[in-house]
Amino acid sequence: MAVVHDADGIADEQMARFARWTNLSETTFLLAPTAPGADYRLRIWTPGGELPFAGHPTLGSAHAWLEAGGVPATDGEVIQECGAGLVRVRRVTSGASRLAFAAPPLTRSGPVDEGDLATIATVLRVERTDLLDAAWIDNGPGWVGVLLRDADAVLALDPDYAAFGDLKIGAVGPYADGPAAVEVRAFCPGFGMPEDPVTGSLNAGIAQWLAGTRLPTSYVASQGTVMTRSATMNRTPKIAPRTRSPPRGQRARRRPRKARRSWMLPGTSATDTSTTSSCCRRSRRSARSRRPAETGWP
Repeated sequence: MAVVHDADGIADEQMARFARWTNLSETTFLLAPTAPGADYRLRIWTPGGELPFAGHPTLGSAHAWLEAGGVPATDGEVIQECGAGLVRVRRVTSGASRLAFAAPPLTRSGPVDEGDLATIATVLRVERTDLLDAAWIDNGPGWVGVLLRDADAVLALDPDYAAFGDLKIGAVGPYADGPAAVEVRAFCPGFGMPEDPVTGSLNAGIAQWLAGTRLPTSYVASQGTVMTRSATMNRTPKIAPRTRSPPRGQRARRRPRKARRSWMLPGTSATDTSTTSSCCRRSRRSARSRRPAETGWP
């Protein structure tokens, strides 16, 4: 991914063109916050358009903002403003130091109707009975999740990408044993890429759907195996929030503990923000990326 700093003066059309030019899974733009309590505002673009939220752009952009000298209002926690609202990002120091984000609330949830299930089975080239469970797990990008019998069934999928339309499908299947509990695949040709190798937003939605029922409350998910870009995501239990320091001279008020959302963090170097985020500062640096699909970026 690429991260553009100081992007307040960049127009939407320029953001879209630059995202197409980088030809990366995501290109993000850091702007001044507009919401109270936010440390910065983030806009996330794929070659196919803008997303209200995505997991790895959230982590990579937080890493880039911190590395560029950003200082959060609360020590150890960054508050990101994006299309999905305010997202908390925290540094996790158990073992290697990593960043984790609190899964935002789902904008669409619940069962999938039979008409949509029939379409999903068709585009995945499986039988309707192969879909053991399904749910809308949309936290912004539009994900619908489907559960298959096992990880091998997920790895064997060969979708008909031309038939997807606007569908964004996340497939998940359990492993019988091993370091990962499940294999995940993210099919999203509408974003300008047939399959995403590692997808924080999808994994967050899967955790909100299956953790504590069909999956343990804490588990490791594997993704990107078919693309030879293996990565893992860790789902951790709820973490109590940090509170911001009160203004000098005022006492902090006690607040009742509330239920918190799950936290997602990368588990391998393939998804570690220190190795995947590429930063660019406007008018000073260009994004480090693979050969662009388009040329002639001004």
